[in-house]
Amino acid sequence: MKAGESQVGGRERSGSLHIADLSVSYGPRRVVTGASLEVSPGSMTALIGPNGAGKSTLLRAALELIPRESGTVTVNGHPLGRMRNEVAYVPQRSEVDWNFPITVEQTAKLGTYPKLGLFNFPRAKAKGATVAALQQVDLLDLKDRPISQLSGGQQQRMFLARAIAQQARLFLLDEPFAGVDAASEKVIVAVLNQLKKAGAAILIVHHDLGTLTEYFDQVVVLNNTVRAAGSPQEVLESAALPQAYNLPAATDGRSGLA
Repeated sequence: MKAGESQVGGRERSGSLHIADLSVSYGPRRVVTGASLEVSPGSMTALIGPNGAGKSTLLRAALELIPRESGTVTVNGHPLGRMRNEVAYVPQRSEVDWNFPITVEQTAKLGTYPKLGLFNFPRAKAKGATVAALQQVDLLDLKDRPISQLSGGQQQRMFLARAIAQQARLFLLDEPFAGVDAASEKVIVAVLNQLKKAGAAILIVHHDLGTLTEYFDQVVVLNNTVRAAGSPQEVLESAALPQAYNLPAATDGRSGLA
């Protein structure tokens, strides 16, 4: 399998995410207030906003990694807790202990664990899913390398391989393009597009406004709460965008950030 070709595990992937009225606080400080958004199957959505806007907090609260004050999160119409095996999460690289003694292949194989079942998941099947995922992100040649010896781009591709090996239907990625080289970004985008074509729903915390129209189908602007949502072009031309970033709007009414 070449980089960019999609491993679909013999079945169509389809997923949807619905977050409604989600609020999160750290102590007395409300970080996210009443945020609602949807990600449809076969689409890729960017979650953007200034630093400290609550983007990573929203993702983590949606996944129940941190408590939320209010709100519901459903996947394919079911509570996320019942659909956890269908949800893959790629965290920020800063959240990972890169000195942990584990190889690229061992890390990617962790993605197969949610669907192991009890003594009924053949080892060969897990191995095959892991190898195919590493091939897809062009890392199979580095499968025996310790994760501490990877570049930033290779690290992100490895965690994407772990998500692919899970054969999830919903993918949540927190800044997957941060600190990666151009070659790795190209591979990641190609793989995500293949997953999207296979029916996956993808939500990405993203910072580069210049790639919104090229990479994404929908954009959600968050600064404590959702300020705007729509197609990339609609959001880039919206007055809500500079307001969310606390910047003046351009004189012609466009955001000035496009």
